[in-house]
Amino acid sequence: MAALALTAGILAGCASPGTVTAPPPPPQAPVVAAPPPVVVAPPPPVASAAPMPQDDKVRVALLLPLSGASAAIGQSMLDAAQMALFDLGDDKFVLMPRDSKGEPAAAAAAAKGAIDEGASLILGPLFAPQASAVKPVLAQAGRPVPVVSFSSDWNVAGGGLWVLGFQPQEQVRRVVNMAAGRGALRFGLLAPSTPYGDATLKALTEAAAAVGGQVTRVERYTPGTPDMTSVVRRLSNYDGRKAGLAAERSRLHGAGDAESQTALRRLSNADTFGEMPFDAVLIAEGGTKLREIASLFPFFDIDPAPGRLLGTGLWDEGGLGREPALIGGWYAAPPSEGRQAFEQRFQQLYGYKPHRLATLAYDATALAAVLAKAGGRDGFDPAALTNPNGFAGVEGIFRLVPSGVSERGLAVMEVTRTGSSLVDPAPTSFQPTPSS
Repeated sequence: MAALALTAGILAGCASPGTVTAPPPPPQAPVVAAPPPVVVAPPPPVASAAPMPQDDKVRVALLLPLSGASAAIGQSMLDAAQMALFDLGDDKFVLMPRDSKGEPAAAAAAAKGAIDEGASLILGPLFAPQASAVKPVLAQAGRPVPVVSFSSDWNVAGGGLWVLGFQPQEQVRRVVNMAAGRGALRFGLLAPSTPYGDATLKALTEAAAAVGGQVTRVERYTPGTPDMTSVVRRLSNYDGRKAGLAAERSRLHGAGDAESQTALRRLSNADTFGEMPFDAVLIAEGGTKLREIASLFPFFDIDPAPGRLLGTGLWDEGGLGREPALIGGWYAAPPSEGRQAFEQRFQQLYGYKPHRLATLAYDATALAAVLAKAGGRDGFDPAALTNPNGFAGVEGIFRLVPSGVSERGLAVMEVTRTGSSLVDPAPTSFQPTPSS
């Protein structure tokens, strides 16, 4: 596995957009070779190829929103990319930051300009509409120029473009497999009526079937719904279970025997009777909306026992334990150790906390530097980019797959009163574990 390691270096200041060339690495800097690439035929050119500069430099473009509404995110990601450049780049590696302005047309123009200037690889852009706008530029480049975007929208993947962002499908698979190992086979879903919710439902259906289970309850809602009470009520089948309680009390009362009367007394403080319509429920929400939803659970007898509430990467935030109903919930997320070390070092270098997506820029730039050392301008062919063994980055192991999406090794975390705790560690290899 090619390692994208954090090295102890000091980066003075932060560069403005332009062309950045790394200084010669210190003698102790790691040089990690990528595996020999598999022979893959490049796509046939569809236009006259943009001329390549007549030198031995490896040029990598970095498309980020450095102006506009998302400029703060873009600057944080640029700073992270320059950390990786100084950690793993050499004097032949040239990083070319370009402003996508958060706009599709600007992203396309930036991509074309970078290709015309000799870029062999494009990192970014950040948002899906920009990534979609870049794809036609690739088709007209006249030579293969892969794109590793920071988008999490799997719908734009393919055609020479990979999405490195965090995607819900693998998060759902990971947490469902863990819950199934603890006996859950009936799964519920509470999700917004959005493409994200659609993807979560599809992933849950497939993941449940893979473990021999099924999806037994689904509730969707319109984003922005001001009151989630009726949605949670339907999810829990509260009215049906309340009717079941009335029927059971009537039956026991009519029986008249001592055993029935004892059972009747046990139901005196109950609100419902009968099983929940699921063993575990996945909630495809985060932030304030997630807390609002969870606060309703006690009113409808939804049990917050460990492993019964499941979440996606949207749960990977601090402070969820302030809502008691979420304590014990499980979610899948990248391992936190590497990110914490990265954030501490970033803070020391730049004096501010990095945006959550800054790690994507670090890992992508580090990946580019490693592949460039191994193969120069030819180091970015599909076989090298889609190395099945993957790479180890700030967010744990990851790999790009031929379909254009990325896969990650995820941990399962449990919400606690003070933060989160580890339930199951992230894998450190994509190789299957031998059967015991």
